[in-house]
Amino acid sequence: MKSLPDFNLSGKRVLVRCDFNVPLGKQGEILDSFRIKKTIPTIEYLIKKGAKIILMSHMGRPAGKVIESLKLTPVQNKLMEYLDISITKSQNCIGPEIEKWIGKMQPGEILLLENIQFNPGEKENDQNFAKTLASYADIFIMEAFGQAHRNYASIVSIPKYLPSGIGFLFKREIEALTKLRENPEKPLILIIGGAKVETKVKLIDKISEISEWVLIGNLLQKEINEKNIQLKYLQKVIEPVDNVEGKDIGLQTINLFKEKIKKAKTVFWAGPLGKIEEPKFQKGSKEIAQAIIESGAFSVVGGGETVEFINKIGLTEKFNHLSTGGGAMLDFLADGKLVGIEALK
Repeated sequence: MKSLPDFNLSGKRVLVRCDFNVPLGKQGEILDSFRIKKTIPTIEYLIKKGAKIILMSHMGRPAGKVIESLKLTPVQNKLMEYLDISITKSQNCIGPEIEKWIGKMQPGEILLLENIQFNPGEKENDQNFAKTLASYADIFIMEAFGQAHRNYASIVSIPKYLPSGIGFLFKREIEALTKLRENPEKPLILIIGGAKVETKVKLIDKISEISEWVLIGNLLQKEINEKNIQLKYLQKVIEPVDNVEGKDIGLQTINLFKEKIKKAKTVFWAGPLGKIEEPKFQKGSKEIAQAIIESGAFSVVGGGETVEFINKIGLTEKFNHLSTGGGAMLDFLADGKLVGIEALK
């Protein structure tokens, strides 16, 4: 796969598929801009190289309809804040106004297309929709790692019609997760929290092949028991021994988990260990985050909730890699491939 330095970008129209699907508050304010911030190095590089930059993303689940609250205006404002330059946002994601504007673009200018899932062609992987988007550019750059497991027009079809590559964020994701999957320094500890055990069984079984221990949260353990799920390497699983109202791991479990983490050389953590939206159930996740940092292990954290929590408690820079992917990260670690990566090869 090609990456940014492999292209001559000067004066070229570069279409970048970003993942700006960020959480919004009741007033439409961005609650966590982590995904936007992580795309900035790629955009700055394109500006520096004199490219004409066209950004596209989705937000929420508009199901092919225009939803006022899911317009990308908050993203436009946040990008202008980070880049300190003016950014134009189109009213639609395709149409004559976009062609006209792109025809007048100067090197270093940025156009943000409106939410591409306002058009049903995106989720339907409509080839005409993909061709129209591709017609706006000379080069396609995939930077939406969090969406790389989706069979959408902007993910798997645009690369058919344009020279394509990956951005800096996407490259870092693949490198960090490949190291974790194929060549981790041992002992490797896997920490899995949250819920939806069905989406995590494949990953737990795959990483358990090479990990020493798998530490799991209360809710996940409850689901495993209730649904009678059989894990391949049950002998490696360490269950919580106590809890706080069933919504956080208790002190004994925290100490048990810390003892294992202390010995680790690599730690992968996905999913909070308590109901972190309530402050009184944050202790377990906070203590484990601190233990991972103090261990000095190579640390990878993923999943929207977990990453958002780490950002909120100000520990972002203390981890080696925070993944912007949730489902994409789990799928890549389990299978070693994603449709969005295969499309670029």
